[in-house]
Amino acid sequence: MKKINKPSLSLTQIINMSVGFLGIQFGFALQNGNASRILQTYGADVEHLSWFWLAAPLTGMIVQPIIGHYSDTTWGRFGRRKPYFLAGAILAAVALAFMPNASFLAGILPAVVLGAGFLMFMDASFNIAMEPFRALVADNLPDEQNTTGFSVQTTLIGIGAIAGGFLPTILNKVFNVSNESINGNVQDNVLYSFYVGSVIILVAILWTVFTTKEYSPAERKSFGFEDESHDQASLKDIFKDFAQMPTTMKQLGLVQFFSWIALFSMWVYATPAIAHQVYGLPLEDHSSKAYNDAGDWVSSLFGIYNGVSALYALALPKIAALFGKKTTHAFSLICGGLGLISIFFITNPDYLVLSMVGIGFAWASILAMPYAILANSIPIHKMGVYMGIFNFFITFPQIVNGIFGGMVVKHIYGSNSVYALLLAGIFMILGAVSVMFVKEKQ
Repeated sequence: MKKINKPSLSLTQIINMSVGFLGIQFGFALQNGNASRILQTYGADVEHLSWFWLAAPLTGMIVQPIIGHYSDTTWGRFGRRKPYFLAGAILAAVALAFMPNASFLAGILPAVVLGAGFLMFMDASFNIAMEPFRALVADNLPDEQNTTGFSVQTTLIGIGAIAGGFLPTILNKVFNVSNESINGNVQDNVLYSFYVGSVIILVAILWTVFTTKEYSPAERKSFGFEDESHDQASLKDIFKDFAQMPTTMKQLGLVQFFSWIALFSMWVYATPAIAHQVYGLPLEDHSSKAYNDAGDWVSSLFGIYNGVSALYALALPKIAALFGKKTTHAFSLICGGLGLISIFFITNPDYLVLSMVGIGFAWASILAMPYAILANSIPIHKMGVYMGIFNFFITFPQIVNGIFGGMVVKHIYGSNSVYALLLAGIFMILGAVSVMFVKEKQ
């Protein structure tokens, strides 16, 4: 195999390259921590939440391979990846501003329908922006810096998520912005948090656009890349690439299935589950002051697990060097599984911080280690499309959970969604077992 001689980058260059992902994750954290609460404020039942969240993985499944394909096969004056994540960031900023304002457009359609529509639009925008960032790291870094690159990216993701997760609570507790729903409208602290998120996304993306260089086709050829002429490339090539995906990617697919079906349950059901199980509120309560206190705490807890992940990500390269990438990922997923399971047994909200430590370990590893394991198995000229195709193994389990999860919660769990978190913990541990069977290409 021809050696690719990409130059090593400094830590500052690696950080600049991923600052934009910090902004994206700021908005993503606001979505994950508050979307279910917003939809319930608009009148959604708990067993229907997973259906509304289906929009997110469905758009990701469609959008990411297409964006990856075109970012592999085009080059313009602004680069090959940067135009896509800039466009995605602009669209995500618009969606963040509109979703918590859906009730004001209720004369057109029911607020819950509009809210779900904006959720779909928002997640499609995040997907447009996210995939090129994964490919950008793999494009610019030599093999020996891949783990460092994805770990730095995970650290910045964590920083953005901490800020996004804690912002509603900070606005309420520090600046006395109301967290109560009045006349079916979204709480002010959530509303203003989404406005701030819109600005943060744009600023962070522009930072990366202006500070990060992409290698031109001529430079890539000088590094040893094969000829990258793609005059005959078409969308049909995505299906060919899917059929020819590397064995390592197929094996990681099972690991991703268990990991992401668990994460989806946590994001969708954490607020109602914790409000009932830990705060002792009735299952039908989704608008009281106590429920919104629980919602603010859940958003903050999401910030905490992302904070843990940011710190843990800094240690991942050294841990992986000592014990191997697979063992490191397995250990991290076990910690996450135990964290999710522990929520079922906790009755004091403060103790949920301990659950978030384990979940933070898992989240850091999920965002870094599968990509580090996969990077050496992907043809270098197909990095974008294969990173997009790999997203299929993230979206498919969420779609499965979205279709069936609500029915299971209603008919088997009696609308008590804490059991969905308990099952999610078991799935996370199954992911830890399955990663040990992946054949890693050196």
